[in-house]
Amino acid sequence: MIRLSVVCLFYFAFLAFAFAAPTHTPRPGGMAVIALHDVNINEAPVVMFGNKRTLVLHSDGSWVAVIGIPLAQAVGKAEIIVRADGQESRTITFDVEAHTYREQHLNVNKGYVDLTEEQLSRVGRERKVIDGALTNWNDVTLNDLSLITPVEGPRSSSFGLRRFFNDQPRSPHKGMDIAAVEGTPIVAPADGVVTVTGDFYFNGNTVFVDHGQGLVTMYCHLNEIDVEAGQQLARGVQLGKVGATGRVTGPHLHFGTYLNGTAVDPALLLIPAD
Repeated sequence: MIRLSVVCLFYFAFLAFAFAAPTHTPRPGGMAVIALHDVNINEAPVVMFGNKRTLVLHSDGSWVAVIGIPLAQAVGKAEIIVRADGQESRTITFDVEAHTYREQHLNVNKGYVDLTEEQLSRVGRERKVIDGALTNWNDVTLNDLSLITPVEGPRSSSFGLRRFFNDQPRSPHKGMDIAAVEGTPIVAPADGVVTVTGDFYFNGNTVFVDHGQGLVTMYCHLNEIDVEAGQQLARGVQLGKVGATGRVTGPHLHFGTYLNGTAVDPALLLIPAD
């Protein structure tokens, strides 16, 4: 195995061409965007981060790996394994930078904090369904990771917040909350296929859309779901309406974006507003 140390922008792709690839933001909850040099352009390489396969883009004459970095990732050196036909496996290292997220304190119905055995059992069953949707792999060619806004409204900067519900600590917030009036249409931010829909205990009415190569988007707390599992969606097609179902303090869309089964900040993928 050949080991390569990436210490300069020669290996990092700060790519701005037509929003094809996001910006290199190597922090917990961000993305490492790494140009893969000397790889056969006609054959997509397999790139692994830990035990998870990561997304690769064919762009500007080379392959680019886009790696979702977990919120729990330790600061410091991290590495990916690159496997390409006819070549030895290579290890490329990159630095995960420190990033501080704020705290958020919310008061919600006690039933969403102190769960009964029956509720815990339901949440456990639903967790398996959610994890399956978020780790699905659809091996398709992608040339663009830009997303349009699924619903218009004020966007919170709540991704990564360490949350306290009724003063009890819970896992960090893994999405973007977009405020909107109940019943406001929600559209698909990119082409994809609906993999799961349902009413979940914490997330309420929820839709999962697979855009390929581990890029998955999630839409929670819907008032109405307008699509079904297996349905192909084009960018801009309505998939539901804003609601206040599940564990919420009011109507809004919880919008989540995932790469290699890891929540990343949706703001890093959304096309900037004019």
